Amino acid sequence: MGKHTFLYDEHVKLGAKMVDFGGWDMPLHYGSQLEEHHQVRRDAGMFDVSHMTPVDVSGRQAREYLRHLLANDVDRLKGPGRAIYGCMLDDSGGVLDDMITYWIDEAHYRVVVNAATTDKDLAWMERQAKGFDVEVTGRHDLAIVAVQGPNARDKAYGAMPEDAREAARDLKRFQAAPAGEWFIGRTGYTGEDGFEVILPGGEAPAFWNGLLEAGARPAGLGARDTLRLEAGLNLYGQDMDESVTPYEANLAWTVALEPTDRDFIGRKALQGKLESGIGERLVGLVLEDRGILRHGMRVFVEGAGEGEITSGGFSPTLGVSIAFARVPRAIGDSCEVEVRGKRLKARVVKPPFVKNGEAAEGVLD
Repeated sequence: MGKHTFLYDEHVKLGAKMVDFGGWDMPLHYGSQLEEHHQVRRDAGMFDVSHMTPVDVSGRQAREYLRHLLANDVDRLKGPGRAIYGCMLDDSGGVLDDMITYWIDEAHYRVVVNAATTDKDLAWMERQAKGFDVEVTGRHDLAIVAVQGPNARDKAYGAMPEDAREAARDLKRFQAAPAGEWFIGRTGYTGEDGFEVILPGGEAPAFWNGLLEAGARPAGLGARDTLRLEAGLNLYGQDMDESVTPYEANLAWTVALEPTDRDFIGRKALQGKLESGIGERLVGLVLEDRGILRHGMRVFVEGAGEGEITSGGFSPTLGVSIAFARVPRAIGDSCEVEVRGKRLKARVVKPPFVKNGEAAEGVLD
């Protein structure tokens, strides 16, 4: 038996198919992964993401610590209430985890780490905190509920306490605000608008059921995966891990090499990569033949070598199979993928595949 989130009993009541995910018993779907996907794209869906862990970084040197810890620079944040996405690297430049960091106040930041990497991340963060006047605290007492979709915010307002509702109304994308013990971020992992709400675990069931009454529908890990793939968002452990740097994971934009005097972990290794040349990159693929692209399939690039599918599947929104692939940097606009012993043609595109609920420009051309 895996670990249970604060909403486990609610999932069981709703008839969810439960599976192991990073050591947690989590809902794969509540009957139809396809319907849940479309519900998020067309209206509003809600996800229990309490298997992920908020980590509070507090103290006089919180900012200095995070500027050393992360490849992106929290100095890019223009004020409290802002959020930034980026990677935590090891000394060789490999990706230990990817995360969103929220700036709450001058001495308090909140980072949300992935479920399967929580223990490793906390141990690393505490080790790197030595020498800084800072405390690193894993908030295992908190739950996280994501409400996503074009109508998600309107439905969420009715389920929130008044102070949280008022705090949420003024948020712009990639902003966040505390409201008592609640913390609302206008962020997500689906490509749709909405909120990620961090709240005391004991209050999560009432909020979850309030969202149900407001018309949001539960969605599981299956829909979350197809939604994030369509949105061009990486999955840790598949599209990136310690064996690759952000440059091979289509995340160069999250590396802040300026100012040059910021000595973040992994910087020297990344600069060495840039000087020696980066041989691979992560691209989007759209299958032109019939079939389904899956993780681990071989990719053949004429005249340049081979690569591999890191994430793939059928896109419910587009009606075609799509994937991320790590391939030789010299790839052109097409390649072949080995599917059940046959080489099928695929077109190379720039993610995201879906934007504002429709095919992104150039994806279905």
